[in-house]
Amino acid sequence: MNDSPQGSGPQNQEIVHPEMVRRPASAPARTSTALAYRFLGWLSWMGWVAFFFCLISLLGITAVFSDYFNTNHGIREKYVSGSKSISADKVAVLTVSGVIGMVDDYVKSQIERIREDDKVKAIVLRIDSPGGTITGSDYILHHLNQLTEEKELPLVASMGSVAASGGYYVAMAVGDQENSIFAEPTTTTGSIGVIVPHYDISGLMEKYDVKDDSIASHPRKKMLSMTHEMGEEERTIVQEYVMDAFTRFKDVVKSGRPKFRNDEVALNDLATGQIYTANQALQLGLVDQHGFIEDAVVRAAELAGLDEGDYKVIKYSQPLTLMDALTSARAPSTKSGTNFEAALRLSTPQAYYLHSSAGAALPLLLYGATGIGR
Repeated sequence: MNDSPQGSGPQNQEIVHPEMVRRPASAPARTSTALAYRFLGWLSWMGWVAFFFCLISLLGITAVFSDYFNTNHGIREKYVSGSKSISADKVAVLTVSGVIGMVDDYVKSQIERIREDDKVKAIVLRIDSPGGTITGSDYILHHLNQLTEEKELPLVASMGSVAASGGYYVAMAVGDQENSIFAEPTTTTGSIGVIVPHYDISGLMEKYDVKDDSIASHPRKKMLSMTHEMGEEERTIVQEYVMDAFTRFKDVVKSGRPKFRNDEVALNDLATGQIYTANQALQLGLVDQHGFIEDAVVRAAELAGLDEGDYKVIKYSQPLTLMDALTSARAPSTKSGTNFEAALRLSTPQAYYLHSSAGAALPLLLYGATGIGR
């Protein structure tokens, strides 16, 4: 007989299911608050993303419009030496440097800046270039000639470490002006000639059983392809093309070196593509005298009738904008199209006014000049 009080034994205890246990009243409130904070955090994060996206977009739009309405042609004038008076006349140093591409926007921007500045009374053309494309070299020369004729400005050339081939070509902007081409004692110049690069990898392709299966409208369409050896007919055609461009080069040299106009033999003797030291160039009449850029400035000021101390020397540079910094872009001269476009240009057969020893390294030189991989 069970002596336990009624209702106190285990058999009378009520079993409560866990799900029937009531949660504290504050639990739903805490859960709602956590969700609210999480939602607000998400909104804040999205807001910052939207802010930075709008900021970058705004900077891009601003850059486009500022470039469109930019009256300085994307370059900045920099004081070099001479008078510090705002009203002083100027001798402008116009720079041509590096491998000359199809169109050099930076050089053209300098030309336009000088054209619009009535304070510029003379130009020093500073050249440090091994040359480049025929079109680019001729483009620069054409616009320099146009500028000096329109503004009646004297122009003196100052050669840096190298002013060869297309670099020498643009120096002919001095025209008939006497004592107007200065070469530094260590300048390399000359290389008057034309080159059409061609590489024959047909032997390598045969070794690895690779075939060129290109389809062309005519066999001559592929005559400068590196996948086959150049035939005699093709070589004759390309040689005629080169000689036509070479004739133009020599005519340009005559325009800037009057001594060769009536001495074709002398010009042919030195226009072999050979490079010359500053001493050799002086003896041959390719340059007028040895001197540094300061000497060229003095000569340019003299030709313009400027007295010492009454003028200042200025040059131009490409400022790095905020948008450039954000996008790792550089100013106008490097904006030469997409990498694909640049690569396509390099694969197109063409002639060059380029320092001959650079011929083997031409793809690498133009790789840097056109901005591929930047």
